[in-house]
Amino acid sequence: MEKSRLADLTETVEAGRDLSPGEAKEAALALASAADEPAVKERFLVALSEKGEAGAEVYAFAEAFRDLSRDPGVDAWAERAIDVCGTGGDRQGTFNISTVVALVLASAGVPVFKHGNSSVTSSCGSADLLQALGVPLEIEPGLARRSLEELSFVFFFAPAYHPAFKEIVPVRKSLAAKGKPTIFNILGPMINPGRPAHQLMGVYSETWVPVLAEALHQLKLEGGYVVHGRLPDGAGMDEMSCATENRVAGFGRFRGTDEAWKAGRYSLPECSLSELAGGGVAENLRLFQAILQGEGPPGLVDSIILNAAFAFEIQGKAATIEEGLGLAREQLLGGAVAELCRKIKAFYAA
Repeated sequence: MEKSRLADLTETVEAGRDLSPGEAKEAALALASAADEPAVKERFLVALSEKGEAGAEVYAFAEAFRDLSRDPGVDAWAERAIDVCGTGGDRQGTFNISTVVALVLASAGVPVFKHGNSSVTSSCGSADLLQALGVPLEIEPGLARRSLEELSFVFFFAPAYHPAFKEIVPVRKSLAAKGKPTIFNILGPMINPGRPAHQLMGVYSETWVPVLAEALHQLKLEGGYVVHGRLPDGAGMDEMSCATENRVAGFGRFRGTDEAWKAGRYSLPECSLSELAGGGVAENLRLFQAILQGEGPPGLVDSIILNAAFAFEIQGKAATIEEGLGLAREQLLGGAVAELCRKIKAFYAA
């Protein structure tokens, strides 16, 4: 039986050589097709992980799966839009910080393309919390555009926009059962079907921070940061917080930024990880309501504000992080986010 192209590329990777962007794109398309057996795909993904994915390889995978995604037809907003999304996988059981950050941004009129999924490694994913707030998981392009017009917000439920993943799901499940991570553990936030020009992306392992910043730069996003929160015990979070030392690497117009700092840099008090704890959908909904009423854990509130401040700076709504901090606090605690939630519920109930 003739050896497949994916098998050839696997041997290249097993020899320790990085794939060119063209070769990596070939591999991505092969993984998305039914031509190769699952065992062949597993061998490639394991080899790539063991070699260590290069920024150019991640870029090529992201470009391939962006091209294969369903187009939601929101180009008119893309140049001003932002996504705030983490990879998940940190297993810290924290509250849905990035989801609330997205609502803070939208409440200030920033177009938000929120790309996400139901919970995989946590008790409550972004889709789970948003659905509890009245956001349907699957909508047609016309409704997506109306949502952006009226709410400055749209949610793209990942499974509805990436049919190419169908051929990879069994392979991913098999490797996950064996405890083997793959490039697909970090790809989700990079393949937003709406292609926003700005992004704040969190990742569960600090090793990925410079790799993903390079990949997003090659995807030609206008600007943003890849971030990771390092905990005192060496574990980490897929977002910045007031409980962590935060590693931040820029891309696009922020390329060259690579820093590590704690919340005190922005005059925010440090907090314990326990203040960021979340739970299931009901618990996180209760916590969210407490935050909006000014009764949320201070460290959690400040962590939401910190991430929102960076997102405001990335998108250009705020000129500096410090300006963004003030704007984020006012939107979150001054009633604007609560009002947006009321509008969301009414919009989708109509």
